[in-house]
Order: sequence, then C-alpha cells, then structure tokens
Amino acid sequence: MPPFPKDRIRNIGIVAHIDAGKTTTSERFLFYTGRSHKLGEVHDGQAVMDFREDERDRGITISAAATTLTWGDFRINLIDTPGHVDFTAEVERALRVLDGAVVVFDGVEGVEPQSETVWHQADRYGVPRIGFINKMDRIGADFDGAVAAIRERLHARPIPVQMPDGAAETLAGIVDLIEMRYLAFDDATLGQKVTASAVPERLAAEAAARRGATIEALAELHEPLADLFLAERPIGPEDLRAALRAVTVGGKAVPILCGAALRNLGVQPLLDAVCAYLPSPAEVGPARGVDPRDGSPVERQPTDAAPFAALVFKIQASEAADLFYLRVYSGTLEAGGRAWNPRTKERERLRRVLRMHADRGEPVEVVEAGDIVAVAGLHRSVTGDTLCEEGRPVLLEPIRFPSTVVSIAIEPKTSADRDKLSELLPRLQREDPTLVASVDPDSGQALLSGMGELHLEVVLNRIARDFGIKLGSGKPRVSYRETAGGSGEGSATYQRLVAGEQLFARVRLALAPLADPGARPEARSALPPGAIPPALVPA
Repeated sequence: MPPFPKDRIRNIGIVAHIDAGKTTTSERFLFYTGRSHKLGEVHDGQAVMDFREDERDRGITISAAATTLTWGDFRINLIDTPGHVDFTAEVERALRVLDGAVVVFDGVEGVEPQSETVWHQADRYGVPRIGFINKMDRIGADFDGAVAAIRERLHARPIPVQMPDGAAETLAGIVDLIEMRYLAFDDATLGQKVTASAVPERLAAEAAARRGATIEALAELHEPLADLFLAERPIGPEDLRAALRAVTVGGKAVPILCGAALRNLGVQPLLDAVCAYLPSPAEVGPARGVDPRDGSPVERQPTDAAPFAALVFKIQASEAADLFYLRVYSGTLEAGGRAWNPRTKERERLRRVLRMHADRGEPVEVVEAGDIVAVAGLHRSVTGDTLCEEGRPVLLEPIRFPSTVVSIAIEPKTSADRDKLSELLPRLQREDPTLVASVDPDSGQALLSGMGELHLEVVLNRIARDFGIKLGSGKPRVSYRETAGGSGEGSATYQRLVAGEQLFARVRLALAPLADPGARPEARSALPPGAIPPALVPA
C-alpha cells in the first residue's frame, strides 16, 4: 500500500456484547471499502473475519481478527473483537493498542452486561468511542431507549447525530442531523448505492428539534460552538463536525449513529464517522513508558523520526509458524531488521512483516509509526513485551489480564500425545495469557484453567482439531484436609505371625495443634538415630 499521512490513519476496534452485530458490521466495512467482493454472513459460516473453523461452527467470534481497509483517502486498521465474556482478554489487548473504538449496541436490548464491561475497558485505556445502535430493523427496536440506557447505565454523554426513519419492518432510512439530509440505501445493490435527499416533510419538525438538541449538547462542551450558539449566528455542518471531533477525541462525549448492518443500512455513514470523529495516531499523543535501565519516565512521539518502539499485543499459534501482532508507536523499521526486547535483554529479528487481512497477510517492507502489523520469526517475545532500539530503550506499559476462574483436569490418551502436549501448552499459553496449565500438588492431576467453560471447551477442541492431540477431560479432584483441634496421646502394638515369622512393633504417638493454623504440619521422631532403616522413615 502507498504511504499514508499520519492524520489519515485510523486504528479502531469494533466491540460489543455477544450477538450485537460486530462481525456483521465488520463484514459490511470490508464489502463497502472493496476489501472483499461478497458479503460474508455470520449465520452462513462465511464471515471473512471469523476465519477459524470453530468460529464458523459456533457462529461467534473467538479470536480478535485484524484487517486494513481504505475508505476515501483514509487507511483504517480494523480489529474485530469477540463479544463473549470468556474471551474478554481479546478485547482487553485490542483496546490497549487502539486509538478509537466503535461500540455496537443492539437496538432492542440496548446496553447489555458485556457492553458495560467493554465500555469500562475502553475507559481504563482512555479510548475515544462512537456508538452504533444496530438492529433497528428488529421488532421492539427503540433508538431513544438505547440512547437513554447509554446515558444512565454507562454514565456517558451520548450525542445522537442521526435519527432512524421508523423501526422494525417500517425502517426505511436515516436522517443525518449534521447535514440535515435523508439517506436511503438501495436493497438491489446490497446497500452500495446511497441516495441523499432533502428531509421529508413528515420528519422535518422532529429532525429540526433533534438537531437543536444536538447543537445544545455540543455547545455545553465546546466553547467555539457555544460562542456561535449564544451569538445566534448560523451553525453549519463544518462547525458541528469540528465540535464533534473535539469532544470525541477529548473523551467528553460519544456520537451516536444508527442502522441495521444485516440489511446493509447505515454502514457507510458509520465509516464516514470513523474518519471524521475518531483520532489519528498523531492525535493520541506520545506513548509513555519507563527506561528499563533506571526506571525514569520516557515518552515516544508518534512520528517516524522518533526512536523505534512497538508493543506485542497478540500471538497467534499455528502448526506452520507463530504470528506476533505489533502496534508500532514510534519510529520505523525495515523487514529483516532487529529490535531490542528490554524484558529478555535480547535482540529479535523481524524476519517477515505482514499487513493482515483476517488469516491472510500481505508482505510489508517497512513498518512505520501508527502501523498495526504481524511479524513471524520472534523467539522469546510474549504478549505485552516491548520492542525498541537497543541504544534508546523503553519499556511500555504491559497489558494486564484478569485471573482465571474455572479449571478442568486433562489427561492425554497416549504417551506420544503427552509429549506433544507438553510442547504445545507453553505455545498456547504464550498466545492466550488467560490460559494457565498447572499440576495439582495433592492429586497429581494436570489442570487447565481459563475464563469460563466455553473458553476451555474451545481450547480442547482446538488442541484436538488443529494439533491432533487426543485428550480426556473432567472435573478436578478436590483434596479435603483435616487438622488437629486439640492435643492427644496414644499407643498401639502390632503382633502377628506372617509367613512363619513373628512380627512385632509398638508405636507411641503424641499429637498437638501448631500455634499457627496455616503452617505446614511437622513430624518429630523421639527414636535414636538409626533405630529405623532409612527407607522406612518417610512412611
């Protein structure tokens, strides 16, 4: 791809509760930008961004997928994330490296539990957002109800910039409140042909009132617009767009759009809004970290002239070779060049650099500030590692993942499978930091821990399907322990004829609780050294 100016790059993710329509929206982005030549549908198992076999079987996104699109003179690096809570780590690491996000809401359900989770994750990383109220063609869809839920449950300041013409089966088009025009999407061309016309008279009064409310909401947050508003001077589309961009990038408010992605309605205006209102890498500000040599604060400006700095935010394991996804924050590096890993204190060579489109990659000769790319050939790097210049090192803030919540016991079927599994598990844990393999010290069982039953089920299926390892699984055994509540003493005598030989032993035992209930038990022998053969002492 030709080089893009930094102010024309958008690094965005699509996040939402499960089944809100993230992947369907992503597929429309691919289609309308010319990245794919047919619409991939989730329900048909044909979605480009759900490229894994288990994703297509289940009809859900499991692993975040990246692609690069061109819309007008903008380049959009897009990451489609899962919505299920078991795969929340995928959302966490995507939001850590993105400059903006499109949060998709179901027009009927409004704000759902995972909507709140991803919203708070975006808050934590300070990611500006656009809201897209999807599925306005469903029975019971309520645009104003969804906007109210965003305000009340997410404590955000939603500013609608569109209004739907109807809902459910009566949904016919969208009114753009910025330009005050009516947008109709042609079914015959799968929504590719968008017709803009004057707002119909039946909607004019409501549209004017809503536009007035949008201007008032923006004027409270943006001083230049407030000056125009108070002076009662004309406010044009450019004034509103400038104000919306300022309050969105500043995290003060969230523009709200609407549509029905499955019916190909409202997606192109959403692409326009991504370019118009979300920040470029240059506007996000410098990446902050510390100098690994002395712990002093370090900043990296998002320019090609700055020293190279990138963060490994995702690893994708496969039979062929592992892929390492990088967000480049500053500087440039040629494919085949070397970068310094401050954690391992080793140099890593970027043997092959790819700009990803779901599971396919296009070779890249040079990575630049603002890029999101995948690299093959790294050896010791893991998720959250920084790659930088050796002479001017920086340690960027790593990604923090939640602790595991559920475990299962696993047992390979054969000794060959056991050997293969011991090699595979470290690779899978490097790919997925919320997957933990361990051995229970009491039961000796091999345990696999994750974020939920679905998470572990997906991992087991993948181990069997992609790597050919057969595993048995079940509930972990629980070791129940008792401890002494008080002191006691007793003795017993053993005397028996066994195989013609008279055996005899007498034992006296005293038991008392330790002062510290959490301490390990202690066993002390009052016998003289050598009275019992050493082999019998442990018993």
